[in-house]
Amino acid sequence: MRFDTKIAVLLRDDLLTWQRLNITAFLAGGVAAAVPEVIGEPYEDAGGVRYLPMFRQPVLVFEGDKELLRSAHGRAIGRGLAVSVFTSDLFATGNDRDNRAAVRAVATGNLDLAGMAVHGPRNAVDKILKGATMHP
Repeated sequence: MRFDTKIAVLLRDDLLTWQRLNITAFLAGGVAAAVPEVIGEPYEDAGGVRYLPMFRQPVLVFEGDKELLRSAHGRAIGRGLAVSVFTSDLFATGNDRDNRAAVRAVATGNLDLAGMAVHGPRNAVDKILKGATMHP
């Protein structure tokens, strides 16, 4: 099935594995919260045990250097797409309140981005991610 929209996570290529996994989870959660139509129906196994719903479409994970991430962020913001961000400062915080304060303290162009997620029309997301490579 081909979807009209795309969910993509872009990670900085110099992160440790645990950081990449952690950031991906946080960023995907942002998309799920802001764009509820990307969530499918709950699951149920043959024994009747119910499970939480998940995205109804793939989440593609890409990587790039710091400059590519900065450019992609600017393009996504410029197009008005749904974006979630994870800055390097968030590795030192331990809760949502402090996370939001850390992002709010820095001007848009000065954010030290470690990752971002974006949801939008397939073609627009492809243009935003120009130069990024699929995460290995």
